[in-house]
Amino acid sequence: MKRTIAILTAVILITGCKTKNERQEMQQNTISKQKTMEKIQFNSEGSTLVGNLYYPENFDSAKSYPAIVVSGSWTTVKEQMAGLYAKKLAEEGFITLAFDFRNFGESEGEPRFYESPSLKKVDIENAVTFLETLPQVNKDKIGAFGVCAGAMYTLMAASEDDRIKSVVTTASWLHDAEAVKLFYGGEEGVQAKIQAAQQAKKNYAENGVVEYIPSISTEDESAAMYGPYDYYLNPERGAIKEWSADKFAVMSWEDWLTADPMPSATKLTIPTLMIHSDGAVLPQYTKNYFEKIASTDKKLHWMETELESPFHQFNYYDQEDEVNQSVGEASKWFSQKL
Repeated sequence: MKRTIAILTAVILITGCKTKNERQEMQQNTISKQKTMEKIQFNSEGSTLVGNLYYPENFDSAKSYPAIVVSGSWTTVKEQMAGLYAKKLAEEGFITLAFDFRNFGESEGEPRFYESPSLKKVDIENAVTFLETLPQVNKDKIGAFGVCAGAMYTLMAASEDDRIKSVVTTASWLHDAEAVKLFYGGEEGVQAKIQAAQQAKKNYAENGVVEYIPSISTEDESAAMYGPYDYYLNPERGAIKEWSADKFAVMSWEDWLTADPMPSATKLTIPTLMIHSDGAVLPQYTKNYFEKIASTDKKLHWMETELESPFHQFNYYDQEDEVNQSVGEASKWFSQKL
């Protein structure tokens, strides 16, 4: 604050001979160029969503910028990987938006911690609608970027919403009915979770009670993520106070396990870049999706790793090498395609 006052004082002293309107314009430009992030709100199907809007260095409110909606993995909040990528992409010259999907973080929505790919797809589309209202955003240059499950939601949205002009994914989680069996106990395990979700939805409809399991655990096998996944367990990484490690709505299982983003590839007609590796999650599914993308303007950037699948996945969330390489590739792509 003191630095801002000092700068404005210097501007006023130096421009003392200018008119009042000229001085006010110069002051506003000075403030604009110091802006890096702003908390915002927008509406999505009746729920108020909260996000962080990131600005490029030396942002000038009189100019028009390309913009990118950034989405993180399932259950996450804007302060995790979405915010990290949004901040770094803003440093490359874009206006970027990371937000809490409905039911999560600071955003409204009931039941809380209810994970629904179809709802998140709509939230991304409404985030685009919000960006279109900003005078500093070039409405013809709006892209979307997704990490992990955020890639699923992003690709689904981009295949339906022609306002999204280009898309980039990194470490994409893309599954179908066969893939989910690999992670959730085979056919029997998947059906048990779907039935539990259906019962949980019935209980919620009848008495308003939401049944929860942990989001992550190394001891409770019923957890949404069961295993030693350091990103979600480490307070220095993803286990931040804004995120809930202990609440995943059981009713989410039906929405999650029956979601199938794979058919959306044939409807994706915009420039698309996918970043992945053999050590990230379900690498063959990313390759399969890429091959089916309708657009001929597409690129698959495959990174080298010695880590086995799916453990390289978590490096894309916050580790310098993976994040910086992904941001570099995405920045070049968006600069050329938006």
